[in-house]
Amino acid sequence: MEKKITAAITGIGAWVPDYILDNEELSRMVDTTDEWIMTRIGVSERHILKGEGMGSSYMGERAVRNLLEKTGTDPMEIDLVICSTVTPDMFFPATANLISGKVGMNNAFSYDLIAACSGFLFALSTASQFIETGKYKKVIVVGADKMSSITDYTDRSTCPIFGDGAGAVLLEPNYDGYGLLDFDLHTDGSGAPHLHMKGGGSAYPPTHETVDKKWHYIYQEGQVVFKAAVSNMADTALEVMRRNGLSVDDIAYLVPHQANMRIIDATGKRMGLPEEKCMVNIQRYGNTTTATLPLCIWEYEKHLKKGDNLILAVFGGGFTWGAGWLKWAYDGDKFAK
Repeated sequence: MEKKITAAITGIGAWVPDYILDNEELSRMVDTTDEWIMTRIGVSERHILKGEGMGSSYMGERAVRNLLEKTGTDPMEIDLVICSTVTPDMFFPATANLISGKVGMNNAFSYDLIAACSGFLFALSTASQFIETGKYKKVIVVGADKMSSITDYTDRSTCPIFGDGAGAVLLEPNYDGYGLLDFDLHTDGSGAPHLHMKGGGSAYPPTHETVDKKWHYIYQEGQVVFKAAVSNMADTALEVMRRNGLSVDDIAYLVPHQANMRIIDATGKRMGLPEEKCMVNIQRYGNTTTATLPLCIWEYEKHLKKGDNLILAVFGGGFTWGAGWLKWAYDGDKFAK
């Protein structure tokens, strides 16, 4: 009997800018304090990409190069690149196209996927289908966002939250039951008024008026988003566990979107998970949107063992949300750098 093909992560890379914007500097830019930020958001510092003409593809390229170097993979072996981003370098060509060209992945076709902060899991789920059908052997998923480019640094409620960064994973076929084994994804367009960026698209193209109204920045209604994020992330994560017969004891780590420390804590508690089973690095990077999941896994890679069960949980503008069950495919301490 032929074994089922699953899409396993066989390597992970990441990159963040050198410049660090800490709470002390931020408190000189806007009316806030370290205590206020740490109590409500849990972010101590965030990496910011500076330099003319540097966009999400700059970070994505470096994350992919890191990944290819670690795994010893030839760029020409890559069949497909999916980049999840809400801050593309430009509307077209796709940021994935730009990354592919810069890295020399000239045999791959590539495209962008937008699902706000849920984008990486949506892209990972999509990419896994290309592996499971046997169509492709090597697929790269990139999460890259330059959130500083759409953050209003006069808005004390949103500017402490976000940072810039990129992460990338390599997916390959597996025949032993490792990889992305299940996922549960959702969208609800009625959430759009509560979390969005109004200007810049075809509905409201850039004008002096849209710039003056600050429509090209993130707009978020914190309380509405908080309630929806906690309930939906926890509910989908528990649903994935339930239908696969997984208990809290079976889970090595929850990998939650790093939206806000209170959201992370509340999601973990609702799932009944102890703190040590929850991946957290928001204090060092802030909310990097589509890069939060790969940045977490990249940082925790050295702790991961072959066969570890990870539950990925996300929530983003749209609204978008979901969860996935990932069975880790290798001992991370052999590859982590």
